[in-house]
Amino acid sequence: MGQRVMISRESLLDWNRQALRDLLVSWGEPLFRVDQVWRWVYGLLARDFEGMSNLPAALRARLSERFHLEALSLVTETPSVDGETRKLLFRLSDGQTIETVLMHYERRNTVCISTQVGCPMGCPFCATGQGGFDRNLTVGEIVAQVLFAARAFQDDGAALSNVVVMGMGEPLANYVATLSAIRRLMDERGLNMGARRFTVSTVGIVPGIRRLSREGLPVALAVSLHAPNNTLRDELVPVNRRYPLDKLLPACHEYSARTGRRVTFEYALIDEVNDLLEHARQLADLLRGLRCNVNLIPLNPAPGSPYEASSPARVHTFHEALKRLHVPTTVRLRRGIDIQAGCGQLRSQVLQT
Repeated sequence: MGQRVMISRESLLDWNRQALRDLLVSWGEPLFRVDQVWRWVYGLLARDFEGMSNLPAALRARLSERFHLEALSLVTETPSVDGETRKLLFRLSDGQTIETVLMHYERRNTVCISTQVGCPMGCPFCATGQGGFDRNLTVGEIVAQVLFAARAFQDDGAALSNVVVMGMGEPLANYVATLSAIRRLMDERGLNMGARRFTVSTVGIVPGIRRLSREGLPVALAVSLHAPNNTLRDELVPVNRRYPLDKLLPACHEYSARTGRRVTFEYALIDEVNDLLEHARQLADLLRGLRCNVNLIPLNPAPGSPYEASSPARVHTFHEALKRLHVPTTVRLRRGIDIQAGCGQLRSQVLQT
């Protein structure tokens, strides 16, 4: 009598729909079972297979033996004093950790997700960038953060409305997994989120921006600019040495033209580094003729960093200068300062303990 080979359980979230279909067909299951399982996982936010009540008990048992739905486990959850922001630290199957942030606004509930363990971009004012890079996340690990957030908001009697891909890592450096995750979350047979509910942030990976512009997905694009000239941006955003502003800006123009979306430029205001009136004038010249918005962000200072946030007075002066120069500008509400919600800060703190 042959010995039964035990298969180590895999995350079902790392399987796409076609792979699941092929497996269930090989098990002799009718095709409609694929829709049922997919709907349970991505539409009804099932936490396990046992609760999938319209599946036969034998199929539930077989799925449970082969797969799990926990691509990540919660290590710690830290709410802000006002209760509007919750920072989560997750452990992955290989022991690595990533951060996710849940944010409640008056008209929307947003999750900020990670796409890499650490970040290879090396921006000196960012805790994640200073922590180094370990690996890319899988599709399942990216998707799992959104499903966790959807369940969390549901438990609070609310609904997830927006996904911002602005957490740890550079999304366009993990392009295939990031886009695959977005498409899966858009699937009308599952979570059914519209493309316009996603924002993808990048430090300026020009080939990735151009590739994204051709995907036919009108997701919002946010570019971490942080400086209006190459000399300063080389210092603050090292990838600028490879993709300088004279390459980055044409790619942004192409993105706006192809998608019909306004490009957002994230600009972290750093005291007496990039917040001078001359910088505001240079920024206005740089962005002239592009449908865009500048999102001014008082820096979330990383522990040990020499950079400090601009004072409220300097933020106000810079904001007013851009408005006078006819640059559409907003000032981002600073969230989660009391819980180290800046990218990479909680992970860094936990790793050091």
